[in-house]
Amino acid sequence: CHKCLNPCPVNIDFGDVTVRMRRILTDRGQKRFSPGTWAAMLFLNANDPRAVRALRKGMLEWGFRGMRLGHRLFRWAGLLRRGGRRPPAATTGAPPVKVQLVELLRRPVRAGLPKQTTRALLGLEDPSVIPILRDPAAVNDESEAVFYFPGCGSERLFSDVGLASIAMLYDLGAQVVLPPGYLCCGYPQAAAGREEDGHRITTENRVLFHRVSNTLNYMDIQTVVVSCGTCMDQLLKYRFEQIFPGCRLLDIHEYLMEKGVALQENEGQGFLFHDPCHSPMKQHPPLAVAQRLLGEAVVLSDRCCGEAGTLATARPDIATQLRFRKEEELQRGIRELGPQAPAMKIVTTCPACQQGLSRYQDSSGLEVAYIVEELARDRFGDGWQERFVARLARGGIERVLL
Repeated sequence: CHKCLNPCPVNIDFGDVTVRMRRILTDRGQKRFSPGTWAAMLFLNANDPRAVRALRKGMLEWGFRGMRLGHRLFRWAGLLRRGGRRPPAATTGAPPVKVQLVELLRRPVRAGLPKQTTRALLGLEDPSVIPILRDPAAVNDESEAVFYFPGCGSERLFSDVGLASIAMLYDLGAQVVLPPGYLCCGYPQAAAGREEDGHRITTENRVLFHRVSNTLNYMDIQTVVVSCGTCMDQLLKYRFEQIFPGCRLLDIHEYLMEKGVALQENEGQGFLFHDPCHSPMKQHPPLAVAQRLLGEAVVLSDRCCGEAGTLATARPDIATQLRFRKEEELQRGIRELGPQAPAMKIVTTCPACQQGLSRYQDSSGLEVAYIVEELARDRFGDGWQERFVARLARGGIERVLL
């Protein structure tokens, strides 16, 4: 997460050091096998729509249900009792399997998973087609063209995030260009020590985006938008200014703030804001962006949520320690908001954090939301997803052969 760099007196980035160590261990065949990491890589590396759907159903839908069932059984058996005590501090070596299983099921994922991916919902899974989404009634020669890279978390996992991002851009009159087919940015592979895989994915994506640029050379794409901090960190290495000349790379929330978008109906709603370790907001202070979009009743909730990619499944004992401190910060934020607590939500800008924060729902009562989803719900009303998909079906999608 690179959090150690700022306070380090000798400027050592232990994020880079950790990745380097993982790469050395991988190259020498000494890296320990982690079922959670293996499963995550299998899902992220999948490009075929049928494989994505099958893995999503088996690993995510059934996996989350299995964790919730296991949590109820373990709680009934009295295996999850701790009484608010601080978790054990020892994290060296491989912990016993029983400890890992107990900590894995201590806080199940409560986040609701949409039934389909964004692409499946819109019928845009064909990798040979470049989708362009635009409102025929609003688009003119002056309309801005935006390239939106949704990433795995906003497209395959919590697909309402990707749909909300598209809906907001579409409603603002932008021409939204999506990459062809399912793509991963390459960050998870590189961070896991698989540098060759990460470099291969990055190179293949850059070549593909150059082809997209050449195919759409009649469009002046000035902004590349992302909705995930991990994707932002990786896409900064893509040199998009060489792909779409003169373009900028921006988080969806910063883009919406620049366009003057803000929550309209905020009747006593208070928000805790969890800024991810990999914050996607690079141009403006994240808390200031959240306050501009949601109103002044936004309080920053510090500390890592404990999900941290595959950490929650690979080392749930370490994740439990992180969650102990995060729980304290959440309770502190609830007290700070005070009377608004009954109408409180915790919002974030990272799909993995959305999953991780849902694990605190039982203890804190906080509903987890993505900021762009809150804006879409405020702008279009409840059940906006079905109406927006129907709106796109009425001539809102152009398919350009790559």
